[in-house]
Amino acid sequence: MSSVRVLVGTRKGAFVLTSDGKRKDWQVSGPFFAGWEIYHMKGSEADPNRIYVSQTSGWFGQLIQRSDDGGKTWHQPGLKPGESEMPCFPDKAPNRFLYDTSSETGKPLTTHQWYDGTQHPWEFKRVWHIEPSFSDPDTVYAGVEDAALFRSTDGGESWQELSGLRGHGTGAQWTPGAGGMGLHTIILDATNEKRIYIAISAAGTFRSDDGGQSWRPINKGLRSPYMPDEDAEVGHCVHHVAMHRARPDVLFMQKHWDVMRSDDAGENWHEVSGNLPTDFGFVIDVHAHEPETLYVVPIKSDSEHFPIDGKLRVYRSRTGGNEWEPLAKGLPEKDCYVNVLRDAMAVDRLDECGVYFGTTGGQVYASADAGDSWAPIVRDLPAVLSVEVQTMN
Repeated sequence: MSSVRVLVGTRKGAFVLTSDGKRKDWQVSGPFFAGWEIYHMKGSEADPNRIYVSQTSGWFGQLIQRSDDGGKTWHQPGLKPGESEMPCFPDKAPNRFLYDTSSETGKPLTTHQWYDGTQHPWEFKRVWHIEPSFSDPDTVYAGVEDAALFRSTDGGESWQELSGLRGHGTGAQWTPGAGGMGLHTIILDATNEKRIYIAISAAGTFRSDDGGQSWRPINKGLRSPYMPDEDAEVGHCVHHVAMHRARPDVLFMQKHWDVMRSDDAGENWHEVSGNLPTDFGFVIDVHAHEPETLYVVPIKSDSEHFPIDGKLRVYRSRTGGNEWEPLAKGLPEKDCYVNVLRDAMAVDRLDECGVYFGTTGGQVYASADAGDSWAPIVRDLPAVLSVEVQTMN
C-alpha cells in the first residue's frame, strides 16, 4: 500500500510525519536538530530513502544534513575522522560552500548595487532551498543567500557554484527583499536535464538552457510599482514559482502582489489573480495530476502578513488562474493570524491528490481530497518554514 512522508522544517528543528495511503493517522518523528532553523528539507525521487536538510544557526553557521534511511538517522556529508558533528565556527563546516568564485569575465563578483546606488558585499548566509535531481540521488542543487546557486554531485560532500548566474550581467543590480536576498526557488525540468528555472527575491526569475552554465532573466510582463522602473529587466520581488512536470513550459508565480502565469517557459507573463480577495501571498502550488489546478494562500497585505479577517483560506483555481474558489472546510473561521511561507506547501502523488501546508503558528494542515476538506495533522510545532512530501508506492 502507498504511504506518504511529510517533511517539515521549522524555526527550531525538523519533523517527519508519516501515514499510509488513507492519510488519516499520522506518526510524528522529531525534532531532529532541535533548536536549529531548518530552512528547507527535501527528499529524492531517485531514492525515496534519501533526504537532504538545510540546517542553519546564527552561532554555528550553515550545515547540510543527509539521511539515507528515510529520516531515521542523519549525518553530515564530508566529515573527516576526528571532526566534530557540530563545528564551532561557520567556516569550519565540513560541507561548507564556496565563498568567492569568479564570474565569466574572470573577475570576482563581490558586490551588489542597491537602488540607492550603494554597493554591498556578497555574503554567504544560509541555504534557502534544496532541490535533488530527478534521476540521481547524489546530485542536488542549493539556492543560497546572498543569491547564488550551488550544485553537488557527490551527495553533499562538496559543492560548486554555478557562477554563470551571478556573473551573467545583472547580478550587481539585485537587491534584497524584506527577508533577505535569497535564491528560494529551483525548478528542474524532468524532460530536459539542461533546463533549470530559479527565482530570487528581489531580482526575479531566471532560466538556464545549458545545465546552469549560462543564464538570462525571464521577467517580461512583470510590473513592480515600488521600483524606479516598474518594467525593469530585473529587481522584481518574486515569492515563489511552481510548475507541473508534464508541462515544463507553463509556469505559475506568486509575486509581491499579483499571481502570474507564463505559457512559454517564462518568456512572457500575464496576471491571473482574477477574483482573489487579495493578490498578495507567498506560496503557490499545482495539483499533482491536474496541470490547470492551482493553490494559493492569500494574506492581507505586504505589511500585514495574516489571513483576511482572521479566516484562514486556501484558494483553488481549476482553470489555471483568474477563477478562484475559497477552500475553508476544516480551517480556522476566526481569530487566525498566521502566515504560510513560500516553501510551506506541497502535494503528494497519490490517486486522490493530497495537499499540505504549514503555518507560522506551528500547524500543518492536510487535505486528502485535493483541498475540499482540511484537518491539522500536527499542532504546536515551532513556526513552519517548509513543507515537502514524499510519496512511496
